[in-house]
Amino acid sequence: MNGSVIRYLLGQVIKIEGLLLLLPCITGFIYHEQLAYYYIGIAIASFAIGVLLTVKKPGNQVFYLKEGCLITSLSWIFLSIIGCLPFFITREIPSFTDALFETISGFTTTGASILTDVEHLSKSTLMWRSFTHWIGGMGVLVFILAIVPLSGGSNFNLMRAESPGPSVGKLVPRLKNTAQLLYIIYFAMTVIEILLLIISGMPVFDSITLSFGTAGTGGFGVRNDSIAGYSHLQQWIITVFMLLFGVNFNVYYLILFKELKRAFSMEEVKAYFSVVFFATIAIVASMHRTIPVFSDNLRISMFQVATIITTTGYSTADFDVWPTFCKLILVLLMFCGGCAGSTAGGIKVSRFVIGIKTVGKEMVSYIHPKSIKKIQMDEKPIEHEVLRATNVYFLTYTMIFVISMLFISIDKEDIVTCFTAVAATLNNVGPGLSMVGPTQNYSHFSILSKYVLMLDMLAGRLELFPLLIMFYPLVWKEVFSVNRFKKTT
Repeated sequence: MNGSVIRYLLGQVIKIEGLLLLLPCITGFIYHEQLAYYYIGIAIASFAIGVLLTVKKPGNQVFYLKEGCLITSLSWIFLSIIGCLPFFITREIPSFTDALFETISGFTTTGASILTDVEHLSKSTLMWRSFTHWIGGMGVLVFILAIVPLSGGSNFNLMRAESPGPSVGKLVPRLKNTAQLLYIIYFAMTVIEILLLIISGMPVFDSITLSFGTAGTGGFGVRNDSIAGYSHLQQWIITVFMLLFGVNFNVYYLILFKELKRAFSMEEVKAYFSVVFFATIAIVASMHRTIPVFSDNLRISMFQVATIITTTGYSTADFDVWPTFCKLILVLLMFCGGCAGSTAGGIKVSRFVIGIKTVGKEMVSYIHPKSIKKIQMDEKPIEHEVLRATNVYFLTYTMIFVISMLFISIDKEDIVTCFTAVAATLNNVGPGLSMVGPTQNYSHFSILSKYVLMLDMLAGRLELFPLLIMFYPLVWKEVFSVNRFKKTT
């Protein structure tokens, strides 16, 4: 185990977080808030700690997937602990557990909140709260890959550990260039949304914070009614961008380099938009009596479909009072999630496509036992490793879900609350149903339940295994071993 490179990259993460904390500092100074000094103090301390950890570069920068998973998990944990300090120290969130819950929910782009009145928060805190979504959406380690050179191809192990989806590939030959390109696309799309919202008449502060939440598919709002109080045009703009950020970013790369045929023929993307279309039509049809005006019905229904399938978590209506049929569709969309390689959470459309094709292959083998059929996606055979990983993912996901529900049930909440609370956090959605519905929050859970849900949020964002590996004793035995790493020759 290469302990020195773990220390070095953790230092880089902490140092970068110190720089990122300058945004709420600037926001505080613009709005003449005294809280800005707390943010700048924590930013300086974070940067200083990061500098101390990165002064000595590791002699050997080669590391493997186990180190990549450990670095990824520890990075997100340290990010959250440092990131929650402004909330706690300023006493805007007086409980450390609640402050940590809010921060993990931010960085993992979950959007589950313990706050009952966000409008009483300072502008600095609102900015940092929404900015955590934008940071976590693409991933801080992907950002590090874009700026920190690593040798020996080890950076691919960081990308594998942090990027959402069943498989990770390079857009361009060099992974550093891939990371840079991803962030350029991510930044450009965010800026375009901000400008469109400003042009539509939304205040600049709201435009920036809501775009951060949309880009990261997070869902923290700056008003108590989430998005309901904004104009219809602004709701449509957010709907469109939620759906766009739920698309595999490979599509934008292909469009950028004029490979339109490949971009629009990706099976996962076609399946993603098909699910959005049919779910919207189903809800519109079911709600036609409740919302008789078709344009309003379509806008509200499509917004909720977009916000749930992309796991953003904004709301324009209390869907907890909708018919059971509509609520069931939304719950199913929580599990579906967006595309692999997007900022959305959930299980991912590609895994369901692979799962359905696997079932089809199995049925054919029953009819024709001697037939040999290779499962394909986008006219390319799916490797056995991807199939195995997908099957293991579904099994592990189910185990975590069941165990989490058992712990949450200790609070004696109703079964709908328990089920959708776990579904909403493990899939990084945010709102669920009943006591965690769009007009409710997570403040009523016990401390134990909150920590269980925090682990669910981290596990969901990191695709389960990078977090689970931290609980594997052999990993820590290697970390603390005297001969932690032998230089390969």
